[in-house]
Amino acid sequence: MKIKIHKEGIPIIATVFLLLLALVVLIDILFPKQTIFHYLLYISAILFYFFVVRFFRDPLREVVPNDDIVLSGADGKVVVIEEVEENEYFHDKRLQVSVFMSPTNVHVNWFPVGGKIKYFKHNHGFYFIASHPKSSHQNERTTVVVENNRNTEIMFRQIAGTVARRIICNAKEGKEVIQGNELGIIKFGSRFDLFLPLDAKIEVKLDQKVTGCNTVIAMLR
Repeated sequence: MKIKIHKEGIPIIATVFLLLLALVVLIDILFPKQTIFHYLLYISAILFYFFVVRFFRDPLREVVPNDDIVLSGADGKVVVIEEVEENEYFHDKRLQVSVFMSPTNVHVNWFPVGGKIKYFKHNHGFYFIASHPKSSHQNERTTVVVENNRNTEIMFRQIAGTVARRIICNAKEGKEVIQGNELGIIKFGSRFDLFLPLDAKIEVKLDQKVTGCNTVIAMLR
């Protein structure tokens, strides 16, 4: 599998590198004699920089579009499977499946279905822990509804978490999208919610680890 660095991460990666370099140089100037403290500092700086670079990895995944299935839009763990009342767009009952992304997961998101974007909204909000149920409707989030070629509307949300403070979303109302194309990225710990028709057949279980573009979340009847 090919992996690149997401463009949104390049400014942060460069800034962190310069800050760490400046810190190391400053410590060496103030305390030139090398001690165990210096070596611990070097190792910590390298590990921290590695984590930052790794966070912005952007794997290239191939998808064969299929209107009968809903793919996972994110890497992570399934934390919610339940029937809910959706009051932002549908105003009726839907099946909600939520995937929690820890800081170690890939944070790029993909379109779980293809079709025409019927609705898009960026909602400002709080930064509760993304695994908590109330984060779905109270946290900073984007909401997207895509109508596929079967005229079935699927809604999904990118949700910011306690650490995540910025959501990048490429959705735009009226835009035609392809299943598996990049939706955007959430920086540092977050969640991805799907809202499906009640007759959808859920193909995942609670606590199951899922992979964006690869794991089938549901079959559409």
